[in-house]
Amino acid sequence: MRMQVKDIVKACNGQLLCGDPETVIMSVEIDSRQVKKGALFVPIHGQKINAHIYIEQTLQQGAVATLTQEHNMMNDMDHCWIRVGDTKDALQKIAAAYRNCFSVPVIGITGSVGKTSTREMVSLALSAERNVMQTRGNANSQIGLPLTMFQFTEEHTAAVIEMGISEFGEMDRLVKVAHPGYAIVTNIGIAHIEQMKTRENIMSEKLKIAEGFGDSSVLFLNGDDEMLASLYHTTKLPVVYYGTQPWCTYRAEAIHTHGMKTMFTLCTPSYTAKVLLPVLGIHNVLNALAAIAVADVMKLSLEKVVDRLKEYRPPFMRQRIYESHGITVVDDSYNASPDSIKSGIDVLCSLPNEGKKIAVLADMLELGDFSDQAHFKAGVSVAKVKIDVLITVGLRSVRIAEGAVSVKPDMEILMCTNNEQAIDCLKETIRRGDAVMIKGSRSMRTDEIVKAFL
Repeated sequence: MRMQVKDIVKACNGQLLCGDPETVIMSVEIDSRQVKKGALFVPIHGQKINAHIYIEQTLQQGAVATLTQEHNMMNDMDHCWIRVGDTKDALQKIAAAYRNCFSVPVIGITGSVGKTSTREMVSLALSAERNVMQTRGNANSQIGLPLTMFQFTEEHTAAVIEMGISEFGEMDRLVKVAHPGYAIVTNIGIAHIEQMKTRENIMSEKLKIAEGFGDSSVLFLNGDDEMLASLYHTTKLPVVYYGTQPWCTYRAEAIHTHGMKTMFTLCTPSYTAKVLLPVLGIHNVLNALAAIAVADVMKLSLEKVVDRLKEYRPPFMRQRIYESHGITVVDDSYNASPDSIKSGIDVLCSLPNEGKKIAVLADMLELGDFSDQAHFKAGVSVAKVKIDVLITVGLRSVRIAEGAVSVKPDMEILMCTNNEQAIDCLKETIRRGDAVMIKGSRSMRTDEIVKAFL
């Protein structure tokens, strides 16, 4: 990136306390450990730590400027100090100003689950003809998304931005920063329902991703999601549907698997083709349809796009499949919600392994009053499919076990209180030819279980 201090001051309605307004900023950092020469340091006043204590350190490391909400006067001839009311708010305003320097199409992606895998699929599809900038990791929040904007360069011809929300009013702020011209809503689940109370509230908040739309903007909705499907012919938004329903504009038919691959027939208003994905799960088919729909509206060659999708590989810790000592391990340990558990179980059941199928499910968090019911239903869904062994981890997941027993009383179920116990149970249970899927909310650290078997 490249911005002058005077433009940054203007963007965030700040006050330059000292320093040269012509100073050039080459990067923006909130982590003092990442600061390099030419950086602007943005000290965030967080719940656990106030990063203003690192300002002097970052200036010594090479930062040429810093924001501050705690200083009214400063005499530093070598560095620029910019006074703002709130550093997080200022970060967003600066990022919005920088994003507006670029006229390339921006695709925003939101939804209760599947944002990252959809983002990866869309980015891969567009890379068939575009130089794509995309969100790194899970930088999709009020702090992460602004930092993503600073990745823009003149070489980019498209951007795919993940936009995650967990509270009211958050999407408004993200839209002002990213200003997407296209947007995808993957689904409406109950992730973060503890804060947002109802699925209707969640949908209303996520649909605000379209509030900054222009005349040529398009909102892509998953027609297989019952709540999003309910908007069919009832919304005034410029909507295009994708899914397996017969009324979807971009549709998948004849879906089947062979080994570790999924094939389907793509049907669009003007194009039909056979699509091959090197992954399992109906959710990946839907992600591919979203990617194809966006690419088609942006007038890319669908033949090139379909060919590029053959290269797809799941993001780290999101249904990555490994073979270790004759055992198939599905690492889905990044996070968990009722909907994502269903997709993980779908992948496990689709595996062509010869032995048992084992599901390791840990607690799901941030479900509020829905927690008890959601865990029980997850257990019911596990018992209804071809899962041979269920291992639960944590106190909340006891309800997963109870849900499974209510459907399948003789199912083999092992209940553990922590990851160490789960590892021991798995070592006693698993054999060559078996497949195991491991999943839980991020704070449950179920990746520790995965590492024990890789």
